[in-house]
Amino acid sequence: MSLPRLIGGFVVRHRRAYVESALMLLGIAVLIVWLPRQVGQMVDALLARQLHGAMLLSELGQLLAAGAAIYGLRVGWRLKLYSAAYRMGVELRTRLHQRLLLQGPRFFQTRRTGDLMALATNDVDAVEMAAGEALLAGFDGTLTLVLVIAMMTLGVDWRLTLVVLLPFPAMALAFWWISRHVHEASREALTAFGQLNDHVQESLTGVRTLRALGLEARSRQRFGELASHAADAGFDAQRWEAAYEPAVGFTLSAAVVLALGFGGWLVWRDEMTVGQLTSFGMYLGQLIWPMFAAGWVLALIERGRAAWARLEPVLAEPLSVDDHGTVATVQPGAIAVQHLQFSYPDQAEPALQDVWLQLPAGQTLGLVGPTGAGKSTLLKLLLRQWAPQQGNIQWGPWPLADYTLAALRTGIAWVPQEAFLFSATVAENIALARPGASREEIETVARQAAVHDDIERLPQGYDTPVGERGVTLSGGQRQRVAIARALLADAPLLLLDDALSAVDTATEAQILAELHKQRQGRTVIVASHRLSTLLDADQILVLRHGRVTERGNHRELVAQGGWYAKQWRVQQLEASLNAE
Repeated sequence: MSLPRLIGGFVVRHRRAYVESALMLLGIAVLIVWLPRQVGQMVDALLARQLHGAMLLSELGQLLAAGAAIYGLRVGWRLKLYSAAYRMGVELRTRLHQRLLLQGPRFFQTRRTGDLMALATNDVDAVEMAAGEALLAGFDGTLTLVLVIAMMTLGVDWRLTLVVLLPFPAMALAFWWISRHVHEASREALTAFGQLNDHVQESLTGVRTLRALGLEARSRQRFGELASHAADAGFDAQRWEAAYEPAVGFTLSAAVVLALGFGGWLVWRDEMTVGQLTSFGMYLGQLIWPMFAAGWVLALIERGRAAWARLEPVLAEPLSVDDHGTVATVQPGAIAVQHLQFSYPDQAEPALQDVWLQLPAGQTLGLVGPTGAGKSTLLKLLLRQWAPQQGNIQWGPWPLADYTLAALRTGIAWVPQEAFLFSATVAENIALARPGASREEIETVARQAAVHDDIERLPQGYDTPVGERGVTLSGGQRQRVAIARALLADAPLLLLDDALSAVDTATEAQILAELHKQRQGRTVIVASHRLSTLLDADQILVLRHGRVTERGNHRELVAQGGWYAKQWRVQQLEASLNAE
């Protein structure tokens, strides 16, 4: 969709505000055109000594009333216009936010967070200005230009009008040349701001790593380079936008010289009165606004086009996982995976090959294997963050693809390797899945996740803010808060992706015991490097190089003497050494 179509559709939806603004601008234009003619007639009447006393005061009163009306109408159209244009900014930001929420990992692997944030700020602002001020200023300027030239031609002298308009084609050519450079410079400025924004976001997010590695100076230098580039790009865009003003000034100066020269000659030949020349001069002065409006509108439109060229691909990009399912409610049941095969983009080796499993409802499945074996990948396929190239996943009576993504989000509770907490209180972070949960319910799941005592020791208990990404909590505390959040969701399927890696073995045993006790028909899939986590699992799959190499419960796998048995002996030896 092009920018004109986008703005046109918005104007149609909010036509009342735009029509009211246009009518106010029409009233302003009529009054502006009426004023010079009235002043010219007053000048001729004064020279002829036909205007004096009460009549003069009446004429002056009309001029003051017209000025007051113009002021009121200008305030009115701005209120109407800006309220409509701001709604476009809200609509675009809402569309962008909703689109980003629906995109999967593949999308975010090719996009930078800071640049996406820049799209929601500077780029949306530029499109909003094109839909608001540029549209109405263009209408106002065009209407004023047409009426003023019409009055100059029909109401004063057509010959003088033709002479005065001679420099204007040169201005139009200059505007065309400048607008091309404005578009390119605006695009570069928006891109540079996105790069600067991305660096700031990364630096603030990874500030601890920067300090630990002593990279503050390097980060500061990089920030300086990006800030300088953004400033230069912004200055270049402003410099080209400023070029409109000299073109307007030169054109109007030439027009004034021609008006005074040819108009004075007409007055000398008695073919024009002094009052008419005065009116013509005032009309010529009123052309300043349409000319400046033309330059301003072109600058806003080119800036908006550059911004929309960056925004539109993000809004139009297809979802990385299609949401074409029709089943809106999860119907819990057995999970069946048949001949699953999946490869990440640009990866030669498949992450999963010919994986199959059958997990009855209410049972616990363990996933183990070396790093990169495909454990997290299998969980991501169950979450439909990615779609498999071959094979099928079925949950209950339906294939996973038949469920809507919204149904899957409510039916699955997931605790990833890196637990993410929001800048809110501990209680608010636990209650994200159920904002209406009572404090008692929150404390219950916190006890089940073995984090209640830690929370009670915080300065404000459950009302303690955790900071951005939970920075005030330890890694183990963040993991346990995330587990409590998943338990509160009470989803029929619970996925734990190495979610106990940051807790000690005693706390791990306590959490697992609570999970086993509170399972109540919930299906649980646990991916873990720590084999002690899976002692009570009904099934365990050993993944190596994306393939299932062993399967069974703990006792069966130990008896097989394969990779699992060797890893179990190594971990038991490490545990005994640590205990000493």
